[in-house]
Amino acid sequence: MIGRLRGIILEKQAPDLVLDVQGVGYEVAAPMSTFIHLPAINDEVSLFTHLVVREDAQLLYGFSTVRERLLFRSLLKVNGVGAKLALTILSGSDVDDFSRSVQEGDAASLTRLPGVGKKTAERLIIEMRDRLKDISGAMGLKPVVSAAAKLAGAKDEAAEALVSLGYKPAEAEKMIRGLETDGLNTEQIIKLALQRN
Repeated sequence: MIGRLRGIILEKQAPDLVLDVQGVGYEVAAPMSTFIHLPAINDEVSLFTHLVVREDAQLLYGFSTVRERLLFRSLLKVNGVGAKLALTILSGSDVDDFSRSVQEGDAASLTRLPGVGKKTAERLIIEMRDRLKDISGAMGLKPVVSAAAKLAGAKDEAAEALVSLGYKPAEAEKMIRGLETDGLNTEQIIKLALQRN
């Protein structure tokens, strides 16, 4: 199992990046909560990782904190939640917001996440309540990546991220159009757009 990678970013286009670790290029998928904090191309980054081995592929997922990786792994244990949906959930909600929604039984806020319908939201609430205790034990850990998201072009980056989450370009633009985005970074714009949808 590959638990952590430290290397140079060669390519990045949400949600995927290529990390050069001593001459080996690892393809890694990351949630937007991690992606927007990545440093620039050719800069070094360290990510906690989770490897998913399927019959037809080996997929590597990267996270800026242990808490994000714990939540991802817990989500994979929920019936009907695969890696793609788990990544989408982490992209649309941070660990604290997701935990709060589950603990409060707030299915309405969970259904605002792309790909989460009413039945899935109810299943998440039932199956994740106890598992969230493990994640809360990892609270307080700071992100491993250090670069802040750039404010310039945040709307464009948010639209690209929404497209990578499965929305059509026209839908993504419509979701962002009319939002009050002054002073907001990419992650904040994405959250607003997902809440509004």
